[in-house]
Amino acid sequence: MMEPTPVYICTGFLDSGKTLLVKDTLMEQEWIEPGLTLLILCEEGEEEYSKEYLEENDMVLLKIDNFEHLIGFDEHCLIPPRKMGKNYHPAQVVIEYNGMWKLEDLLQLKYPRKWQIQGIYSTVNGTTLDMYLKNMRNMLMEQLTESELIIINRCPEGVDRSGFRRALKVQNPMAQLIFEGMDGKIIQPTAEDLPFDIKGNPIKVEDEDFGIWYVDAYDHPDQYMDKEIEFVAQAFRPKGMKNDMFVPVRKIMTCCADDVRLYGYPCKIPKAVKEIQMQKWYRVRVRYSFEPTEPFAPEQPVLYLMHIEPAEAPEQDYVYLG
Repeated sequence: MMEPTPVYICTGFLDSGKTLLVKDTLMEQEWIEPGLTLLILCEEGEEEYSKEYLEENDMVLLKIDNFEHLIGFDEHCLIPPRKMGKNYHPAQVVIEYNGMWKLEDLLQLKYPRKWQIQGIYSTVNGTTLDMYLKNMRNMLMEQLTESELIIINRCPEGVDRSGFRRALKVQNPMAQLIFEGMDGKIIQPTAEDLPFDIKGNPIKVEDEDFGIWYVDAYDHPDQYMDKEIEFVAQAFRPKGMKNDMFVPVRKIMTCCADDVRLYGYPCKIPKAVKEIQMQKWYRVRVRYSFEPTEPFAPEQPVLYLMHIEPAEAPEQDYVYLG
């Protein structure tokens, strides 16, 4: 059985840093196989691939300036993908895509039999991010909706990281976002990057943001200590938990559709609350603490129920961690 030929797609507007993404990130990954890399360049920016770089990395560069040249599989196509595969026998294929072309069109192409898309990565120029969000939001989001990694580079001070994250997560909840400053260094996430207002009272966590809150509540307990948090969750009580506690949970997909589990933190029920039906959906308002919960865990977030009322199940059955 022949091994598939992985295809990696890098997309973004002109001069957003796609070539640097290929050189400094993609081609440095351990999964890049030894052997020839077929690099299909669909537009040329300021950064170039020198002859020396191509030779050192065993790469063959093919330039495409018209999407139609990627489409055909007959004699009318100048460089049909089938011919690419047969002529070069690449170990992998990298497509540096034109950000003005529809990504959907590229994904719908019928590739050579062995070619298999393995990853989609995108770049965004932080100096023009606000302009894109205001004037070209649909075009920007179209090329990012399938990306698993998005690097927003050259971010000036004050760029709206949280606004961009919220806008993107609606379209692509699974995407990993990395923000880089003007100096090229990664900007470490802060409370400003969260999709909810951590200064609110209560902090209102929307349905799609439960996974982000779940992770942040464990990683940064000081930000939540003694604050009230409001969200919709399903009532659950694991075996061995006393009746004066329950766990408001959501299904969280950690990596793929086969790895969906219930996640939540133990919540103490006040005596005034008479009955909570397990498996039912509720909107809860809880007070956050961080303390031991033996025998379940030595120390972790613990919630104290302040208010509870029936709620409709969210439209999306599961959420994501990131």
